[in-house]
Amino acid sequence: MKRTGLLIENIGELVTCSGTDAKRGAAMSDLGVIRDGAVLVEDGTIRAVGKTGGIKNNGFPVLDAAGRAVLPGFVDAHTHFLFGGYREEEFAWRLAGESYLDMLKKGGGILSTVRTTRTFSKIRLEEEGRGRLDSMLSFGVTTVEGKSGYGLDHDTEIRQLEVMKNLDEIHPVDVVPTYLGAHAVPEEYKGKSDEYLDFILEKVLPEVSEKKLARFCDVFCEKGVFSRLQSERLLRGAKELGMGIKVHADEIHDTGGAALAAQLQAVSADHLLHASDSGLDEMARAGTVAVLLPCTAFCLGEPYARAREMIDRGIGVAMATDMNPGSCFSESIPLLFALATIQMKMSAEEAVTACTINGAAALDLAERIGSIDVGKRADMVVLQYPSYRFLPYHTGVSCVEKVIKSGKTVYDRSQALVY
Repeated sequence: MKRTGLLIENIGELVTCSGTDAKRGAAMSDLGVIRDGAVLVEDGTIRAVGKTGGIKNNGFPVLDAAGRAVLPGFVDAHTHFLFGGYREEEFAWRLAGESYLDMLKKGGGILSTVRTTRTFSKIRLEEEGRGRLDSMLSFGVTTVEGKSGYGLDHDTEIRQLEVMKNLDEIHPVDVVPTYLGAHAVPEEYKGKSDEYLDFILEKVLPEVSEKKLARFCDVFCEKGVFSRLQSERLLRGAKELGMGIKVHADEIHDTGGAALAAQLQAVSADHLLHASDSGLDEMARAGTVAVLLPCTAFCLGEPYARAREMIDRGIGVAMATDMNPGSCFSESIPLLFALATIQMKMSAEEAVTACTINGAAALDLAERIGSIDVGKRADMVVLQYPSYRFLPYHTGVSCVEKVIKSGKTVYDRSQALVY
């Protein structure tokens, strides 16, 4: 069988983000930059990393980066990209001063999307999802986590996960599925959240696990949704089935979600806008990754998560868009970089780490993706500029020229090419 490959050379800044685990503290600023760098790819895997002229080609095609920067493909480690319908009217309500929980109580919010998503066929969901993945790819995303949670029943939740599994097979962007049946309490279980958890644990989660439809189980641990005790019950049940666990933690109130994630050794705790000092300290000790979602705080007009303090406490910080139809209808990586650096006081280096190797660690994939290291999958982004520093500097505008997935160019802005 003929071997395929690619040599990328004359790279202005080769940003390796080298490592196989989440970077913490000062290590988040170490990007492992190689100037005038080169990368050799063979059969979709990185085989050599070094200086231009220092790597033997073996006869593969050459991509001349012409002094541009090359980084690992971005990992968007928290999204809800597969859904039916939109909630543009809620954006206006929010501008008028209504809170997210107020909208949820009157049948808006998540439950509004649930009603629409339940009517969508697999074909329609796949069409919508594919278009959103195309957009993510153009921003340099090569791996995305996608959550269910817009069915809150058996059939729609399974349908969402099956569509994500199919999209993972047919689209260049890798889709990592998470089961989020505990996203809200559905209307048919109003006032009976414990009974709804019984339904999840007895009727849905075992099937999700048996069919390997989701890598993780998540829960919205929040006042008025699922309590810490209820969240613990669900997550322990998921762990018994061999699933990884994540927590929507302390987004609107401090409910002890960060501490719960640490206690149960969740791979990540996400949001954390109102996480307590003690909860953050427990996360640091447990090695739980903090997935911060500044675009959501921006859209909600909420205070940003304390990224600077988390990094200084020794927590591995990742960032993600939280793309969803309600609280953050945006898959914009440029906006993510702008908010991280300008509003959350992260350095450009820390922001790059948060969107690459630490994003991979938040999906328990840091041994395979998230950095430009020998043996890892060849997922890379070529910028149109010579330095990674243009990511926040060219504020709110995409700098991505090309995206390489498993050693093949799947997006090229100059040719308007998408895989």
